[in-house]
Amino acid sequence: MSADDTTQHDLVIADALVFDGSGGPAYRADVAIDGERIAAIGAPHTLRGRALEDAQGLALAPGFIDVHTHDDRAVLDDPGVFNKLSQGVTTVIAGNCGISLAPWRADRDPPAPLSLIGRRQDFRFERFADYLDAVDAARPAVNVAAMVGHSTLRIAEVADLERGADDAEIERMRAHLREAMRAGAIGFSSGLFYKPSQAAPNSEVIALAAESGAHGGVYASHIRNEYDGVLDALDEAIDAGVAARTPVILSHHKCAGPANWGRTVETLARIDQRRRRHWVGLDAYPYTAGSTVLDPDYVDGVIRIMVSWSHPHPEHAGRDLSDIAADWNVDQKEAARRLYPAGAVYFQMREDDVRRVLSHDRTMIGSDGLPHDAHPHPRLWGAFPRVLGHYCRDEGLFHLAEAIRRMTSLSADTFGLKRRGRIAVGLAADLVLFDPATIADRASFAEPKQAAAGIRAVWVAGACALRDAQATGERRGRALRREEERHGH
Repeated sequence: MSADDTTQHDLVIADALVFDGSGGPAYRADVAIDGERIAAIGAPHTLRGRALEDAQGLALAPGFIDVHTHDDRAVLDDPGVFNKLSQGVTTVIAGNCGISLAPWRADRDPPAPLSLIGRRQDFRFERFADYLDAVDAARPAVNVAAMVGHSTLRIAEVADLERGADDAEIERMRAHLREAMRAGAIGFSSGLFYKPSQAAPNSEVIALAAESGAHGGVYASHIRNEYDGVLDALDEAIDAGVAARTPVILSHHKCAGPANWGRTVETLARIDQRRRRHWVGLDAYPYTAGSTVLDPDYVDGVIRIMVSWSHPHPEHAGRDLSDIAADWNVDQKEAARRLYPAGAVYFQMREDDVRRVLSHDRTMIGSDGLPHDAHPHPRLWGAFPRVLGHYCRDEGLFHLAEAIRRMTSLSADTFGLKRRGRIAVGLAADLVLFDPATIADRASFAEPKQAAAGIRAVWVAGACALRDAQATGERRGRALRREEERHGH
């Protein structure tokens, strides 16, 4: 720590219990901010500031990084992004699961899963640079780093989605990806589970992942199968990273469906085996239910499914599919067909698997929330406080410093965000002040749009964006471009 008791800083957060993001022990300190950066760290009550925030021993952590979001459009249309800000998130990573808002100027209605983030008029960015400029122009309350989605590239350039791309189509996709990486994208994502990309062979993925890797980006994969074929699908994703010489991130790792409950023992062992030779990371959300499009093919009549939105029947958002089917006197597959296009929450995991994945030392926290759902999964509002309150404090799954590491430095290091994820002099003043004794998620499946308890304040680029669950109106977030972040400018 360093201290200079003669300097007058813009702001001093005094007497905080500092969790610096490293996973190491917390310590009491003053943290000073000048402009957008952390300027000094000193012993309690030794730093002077034109403004003072008396932390009174509350926990001060780096702003949380939500590594798995679908906020591509939300940060443009709703730049206050209160659902993220209110849980201590100061940076979101968009463009996951092969779904990104750019680069595609839509000439038709976007198919699922692109329909999760926008309609035809929303896909208006031919170049990724234009999207990043639009983020800056929107002045969101949080920072935005973004990946390029495989499904978006395929829809833009592959004439027949029922087959793999030919050489010319691959080269056009690579050209789009090259432009995006040069503009500041942080990587490439795929969603081989989804129909637009199901026909893509791994050779197609490797060609694109290699383009990302050549520019210092990552490859994030919503693997082809999280059900019975999960091990083969994990290997496929990691094989792509190995061939492309690119770090691999396994999105929202899970073993889905009752037949696969308990198999995280196998999958995590496989991940550990593979990561001895290649860099592999993973993210997870702290719930036993997932959420995506409502597809009759995903309806098995066994697990509970709750409708999150429906274009033809918006009145059924928040209702269980089984109840809707009973009202209509049809089976659940037919009900899903009538509701389509629609989204749903699938109660497809078991608690011991969720705990096992969350406990893994490479697991980052990502909400995977869908901000445009009428009745969203509560993870959109509650993922981070749920880890800190329920799993860390109440269940003792890991200690608080380790929980914070998974939301901060681990995430920043994985995605090359050198200025984020730690409390250290010279780094971005993205910070969250909270009470470890009371922090809790209040969002539920019945009432999902609820702000967290226990968060005192959130700063983004040195400005207080949230205080006591109320947005201040300060919006200093921006697009985080890869080269700028990697070199700490």
